[in-house]
Amino acid sequence: MADLNTRKIAVIGCGFVGAASAFAIMQSGLFSEMVLIDADKARAEGEALDISHGLPFGKPMKIYAGDYKDLSDAYLIVITAGAGQKPGETRLDLVKKNVSIFRSIIPEITKYNKDAILLIVANPVDILTYTAAKLSGFPEGRVFGTGTVLDTARLKYLLGEHLQVDSRAVHAFILGEHGDSEFVAWSSANVSGVPLHDFCEMRGHFNHEEAMERLAEGVKNSAYEIIEKKKATYYGIAMSVRRVCEAIVRDEKSILPVSSMQHGSYGVDGVALSLPAVVGKNGVETIVPIKLNEEEIVHLRSSAETLKQVIHAEFPD
Repeated sequence: MADLNTRKIAVIGCGFVGAASAFAIMQSGLFSEMVLIDADKARAEGEALDISHGLPFGKPMKIYAGDYKDLSDAYLIVITAGAGQKPGETRLDLVKKNVSIFRSIIPEITKYNKDAILLIVANPVDILTYTAAKLSGFPEGRVFGTGTVLDTARLKYLLGEHLQVDSRAVHAFILGEHGDSEFVAWSSANVSGVPLHDFCEMRGHFNHEEAMERLAEGVKNSAYEIIEKKKATYYGIAMSVRRVCEAIVRDEKSILPVSSMQHGSYGVDGVALSLPAVVGKNGVETIVPIKLNEEEIVHLRSSAETLKQVIHAEFPD
């Protein structure tokens, strides 16, 4: 990568999600420099100051508010800028507003930096990942979204509670759109290698279908529930952003369900959505072809069609 500072990160957008992400990133100790950019410069300055005051309890780091020219040597650019989801809105309802915002942001980024990794967080994340990939012209592996990393974490948390087991021992993915057409890849779910149904029975749970439906709905509706109660969700996604940054900076080759451009996986093409992928220092290295049953493949293709219809409305060509 051309003269990039691998210890420098930029966060574009200092609303709830951007600020919480910047705070989580500061605590991670992964970077030595972080620039915050927002249309409201005073907001970015305030967040930079507030987070900087915690540095005596963390690792040395330079945190400041800047503008697009400060991106020139940033290794990783996190984009959270965009309108937030309001009570009663779906993520797809945000399309027009946020695609329009991206049409102004992405050219500003590419003017100063053509070699960074772009991590898209703003919603609808799949549509905006597609938008960023198209507008930036970057290699597609370097433009990807947080996708269903948070949904998958929510699923692991709920399964951990249901089974009274450490959620980190639960291996299961939510795939497809980060939104209403997402689905759980139940057929490959396991707890430390034990098939999920077997582990459930070991813990005294036998109504598998009912439990699966309830848990999947719980994940799908959790954002709506949080927004209803506190107007926005930001801590869970901030931890997800931190986790993806960790995989990139440490070149972990971690397998995470990030949203990236698809070209033929399970018959899905020309759309960005979440499938498990190897994530390392160059971004998305490869899609991991986990086994999906026929019903899950139908769900995945249906999710892709939902997204494609929205894409065609925004990008008719």
